[in-house]
Amino acid sequence: MAKWFKRNKDPLSSEERNAIIEKSSRQVGPGVFYSTIIVITSFLPVFLLTGMEGKLFHPLAWTKTFILLIDAVLAITLTPVLISFFLKGRLKPESANPITRTLERIYTPILKWCLKWRKTTIGINIVALATGIIMMTRLGSEFMPPLDEGSLLFMPVTLPDVSNSEAKRLLQVQDKIIRTVPEVSHVLGKAGRANTATDNSPISMIETIILLKPKGEWRKGMTKDGIINELNSKLQIPGVTNGWTQPIINRINMLSTGIRTDVGLKVYGQNLDSIYAFAQTIKKQLEGIDGVKDLYVEPITGGKYVDIAIKREEIGRYGLSVDDVNTVIESALGGMKLTTTIEGRQRFSVNARYGQDFRNNLEALKRLQVQTMNFGPIPLEAVADIRLSDGPPMINSENAMLRGTVLFNVRERDLGSTVKDAQERLNQMITKLPKGYFLEWSGQWENQIRANRTLKMILPIVLIIIFMVLYFTYHSFKEAITTMITVPFALIGGVFMVYFYGINLSVAVAVGFIALFGMAIETAMLMTIYLNEAMQNMVAKHGNSKATLTPAIIRRFVIEGAAKRLRPKLMTVSVGLFGLIPILWAAGVGSDIMRPITIPLIGGTISSTIYVLLITPVIFEMIKERELKRKGKIELIDVKE
Repeated sequence: MAKWFKRNKDPLSSEERNAIIEKSSRQVGPGVFYSTIIVITSFLPVFLLTGMEGKLFHPLAWTKTFILLIDAVLAITLTPVLISFFLKGRLKPESANPITRTLERIYTPILKWCLKWRKTTIGINIVALATGIIMMTRLGSEFMPPLDEGSLLFMPVTLPDVSNSEAKRLLQVQDKIIRTVPEVSHVLGKAGRANTATDNSPISMIETIILLKPKGEWRKGMTKDGIINELNSKLQIPGVTNGWTQPIINRINMLSTGIRTDVGLKVYGQNLDSIYAFAQTIKKQLEGIDGVKDLYVEPITGGKYVDIAIKREEIGRYGLSVDDVNTVIESALGGMKLTTTIEGRQRFSVNARYGQDFRNNLEALKRLQVQTMNFGPIPLEAVADIRLSDGPPMINSENAMLRGTVLFNVRERDLGSTVKDAQERLNQMITKLPKGYFLEWSGQWENQIRANRTLKMILPIVLIIIFMVLYFTYHSFKEAITTMITVPFALIGGVFMVYFYGINLSVAVAVGFIALFGMAIETAMLMTIYLNEAMQNMVAKHGNSKATLTPAIIRRFVIEGAAKRLRPKLMTVSVGLFGLIPILWAAGVGSDIMRPITIPLIGGTISSTIYVLLITPVIFEMIKERELKRKGKIELIDVKE
């Protein structure tokens, strides 16, 4: 028992141990420094995102950056000090570790086969890459993954001239029908607008928030789209156009684009009637497109107005002025302030006007009494023509131009392909628009185009910066290109996982691929450092000339450089995977956004690791054999310089 706790005699002096630690730190330090720069650089597109996507992902990018910086500082400063304290006793070689031996027994035969059949190995990877590219072209696209808020927002739009009483009745009927669905927990409806300047909703627009029960209480096989479809089929009321969204995303859309649906097609022009006619034509063209739901035209005509035209000759005969008649009309319809009451610290105005039944009755308005000096009270129709006329319920303008809007949501299909089909249908009609009239796509599609434009602009710059960092690391274009080749092959696994999970391409998926760039290059740099170290050991033992080196010797040391340091490579990858897998299995609010980031990271990490472990040594061996054949020696790269 005592021998178990007996401290082994340290065969190394403190100076020798510190020298080993210093040598190891010099070997790993530059790689840590440059890989940190690469990972931070790869997140540059995330920092340049604007709008809603920028607000959502900027904290992630900043957090990642600061963690990497602190991690790099600790790795090259604190870690060697801790090793000098805790690394005592006899140092065992890598071969003494049972895990390392097991991994080498599995990995070495596979690597030897790949080195033997180099063209076949590279061909398999090229085929996998081509397959991944084909899969990517078949993926759908959207701005952001649909976030499950646990609630629905029902936004029906009625006719523009609906009365307060009718809107109230519709609201009650709709709430009663919605409560019949078993998955609904609570319903709260609102018609009209609040007493604020930011809510300009007309009385014709109703907002109903539907709180859903937890998914464990839903009927078997029921989904959110299924609930929406069931509710929509039950709420088919004449004169009412249904619209379905979620409370949070609706507010975000309205604040960022002014559109309360997923997609809006703005029609600009000079005449409201013409704009409305074009909007109706657009609606007919969009009907029947797969994925287009809740399609309707925002009403810009159809409002009812009471026109009162004063007869100037008649008011002159009765000794009245225009102001006299206007005062009577204003008091009866708009209300006349009589007094103000004070109750505590609150003040209330007391107004007098016609009752609602009289104000809504045209004949009652005609009998409105107008007092004269010489003829007593006379009816309003004696001095004015009173009639109903049509007009816009609300005049919408943008950029000093009149605007109409065709609105629709996208369900059961991705946003990108749906809008693409809609654009193909409208291309011929757009060319026939008269001068001064044009169309503009808005909503989430507008955000998606902006984000894609930013990413396409900055990604080539990022790749150039990463390439330059790799060049300054190796001082060799060939080594930098060899490491950069890892990037497209890293995408294979990410594309495969995104495809089989049925996820559409979005800003969140793009952020996942951006993070994957840095991780893949970091792993490739680690392999390249160890392979170059093996080449230095080879030259030190056999020399550096065609006379002393053979392809067999190169292969032996390539295998040694790849296999002998297998454990640290797998440890680096495993740490990242173990941190990502819990996010993949996470549930609840927010997981809909984080999962699309995680899925390409996991798949790409696995595929890039396979590529680095199997293909990078193959390419490295081919390069060194070519150097030996052409130049008579191989180029030695020392990353520690």
